[in-house]
Amino acid sequence: MKMILVRRFRVLILMAFLVACALHIVLDLLPKLERSGAQPSGEPGCSCAQPAAEAAAPGWAQARGRPGEPPAAASAAGDAGWPNKHTLRILQDFSSDPSSNLTSHSLEKLPPAAEPVEGALPGQDPGALRPLDPGHRPLLRGHGTRGPVPPPGPSADGSLLARLFQHPLYQAAIPPLTEDDVLFNVNSDIRFNPKAAAAAAAAENPDWPHEGPEDEFLPTGDTAVDSYPNWLKFHIGINRYELYSRHNPAVEALLRDLGAQKITSVAMKSGGTQLKLIMTFQNYGQALFKPMKQMREQETPPDFFYFSDYERHNAEIAAFHLDRILDFRRVPPVAGRMVNMTKEIRDVTRDKKLWRTFFISPANNICFYGECSYYCSTEHALCGRPDQIEGSLAAFLPDLALAKRKTWRNPWRRSYHKRKKAEWEVDPDYCEEVKQTPPYDSSHRILDVMDMTIFDFLMGNMDRHHYETFEKFGNKTFIIHLDNGRGFGKYSHDELSILVPLQQCCRIRRSTYLRLQLLAKEEYKLSLLMAESLRRDRVAPVLYRPHLEALDRRLRVVLQAVRDCVEKNGLPGVVEDDLSPEHRASAGR
Repeated sequence: MKMILVRRFRVLILMAFLVACALHIVLDLLPKLERSGAQPSGEPGCSCAQPAAEAAAPGWAQARGRPGEPPAAASAAGDAGWPNKHTLRILQDFSSDPSSNLTSHSLEKLPPAAEPVEGALPGQDPGALRPLDPGHRPLLRGHGTRGPVPPPGPSADGSLLARLFQHPLYQAAIPPLTEDDVLFNVNSDIRFNPKAAAAAAAAENPDWPHEGPEDEFLPTGDTAVDSYPNWLKFHIGINRYELYSRHNPAVEALLRDLGAQKITSVAMKSGGTQLKLIMTFQNYGQALFKPMKQMREQETPPDFFYFSDYERHNAEIAAFHLDRILDFRRVPPVAGRMVNMTKEIRDVTRDKKLWRTFFISPANNICFYGECSYYCSTEHALCGRPDQIEGSLAAFLPDLALAKRKTWRNPWRRSYHKRKKAEWEVDPDYCEEVKQTPPYDSSHRILDVMDMTIFDFLMGNMDRHHYETFEKFGNKTFIIHLDNGRGFGKYSHDELSILVPLQQCCRIRRSTYLRLQLLAKEEYKLSLLMAESLRRDRVAPVLYRPHLEALDRRLRVVLQAVRDCVEKNGLPGVVEDDLSPEHRASAGR
């Protein structure tokens, strides 16, 4: 009798194991089954113009129920779609501001008398700007349209930006380029072949998406260069002195591509503290997507440490425009975009870990949270309205296999500790030690760090722990200003500690100093230039008005810091003349 019981127990254990294995296999096949299943009711996904109660993805709308349908019927229908456990999760807001419990596109609790934003033209009532789609609710008053917009950047109609870029300070030429000065030596006779690119991508990755005919996005043109997609034109334009030239038309075209190109694949980016997605386009370009996490008028809570602050998508967009206005041109192109979370993320991702984090909130909005170190949980989920989410798309730099980059630790890196201070915070002579260490023993790199310091101070970015350069160009090249998401967090506070490198080293390029002085003048006011530049982005207004005003205030602080250095060390000891032909030929910018 005892042996019979033991055998039965073993059989029960074996059956439980087999059932668990079967359930595991079914759960793994769910994404593929749902994508491959027929959709008799129409196209998957939903658009912003649809009512929230009927705008869910396929298999999800049934779980919500139809008007007049009993809850039991809705529940039974939902069993055939998304697992019920996803619909039962409670959505909480990720912000400490109670008013932010409104959805990202809500208008209920905005300030009653909002200040003009960059979306409004001079002399135009911001309230006169209305979306073309009556079903679309703008993020803020005066949001403008989400439809096709003119190309970003300087216009030729006598705008303030156009006048700025015609100023002699923005006309200085770089030294003549040799083969060693360009990132890629391109054979101009070779045309870009999308079919070959697709075959290579498919060979490397069997899950590479392939939808529609290749000639749907074939570039046209008489020369081989005309056949290159805009992201490739951007890559081959990189040289020792600049990430892109002042008047490179490919940059403007790339910004349009970032906002309009069809997304064919999405995956989570590994590493980092917060969720970022790698998006691949139909023309084989790639971009880094950072979703919206805060309303534009929200400031970083005062009790937040800089290393736990949110990464803001609009800070990435604004950083690109600020970098271009300062004439550094060291930030890769970034554009804003409204993304359909169903059609453009969930339905095209091959990342099961990302796919499984999608759910429907109690407000009938589609949400997901992915996997990362901070803010990747149901309590910090990213939710659309109902499935539209705003974000930034930053163009990828060339693949590391083609163009290696070197990562450098920022000498003025913060401690990233709640109590400890970095050495530069306690040693006033710290810069003298830095200048004795290669590559900072040459003036070129130190001046690049000073440019980066000014750039970060204007944005309020305290999170510059590392920077990168292209390995091919050695130490005599520019610093790439990557990862600017923690800028523009506070408009009511100027973080003076960001400016310590400039105050300790008392060094600045003459070209940078003259441009800062120019941007402090009323006729070339930095805030007005930024407002005009940002106005053309698809998600304008990009910055809350007080952030623009903070730029003018911080610019005056930078100029005062340089004047203090000049009083102490004299003009020749502070300002390095990089505009002379001899200097530019020997050391570059």
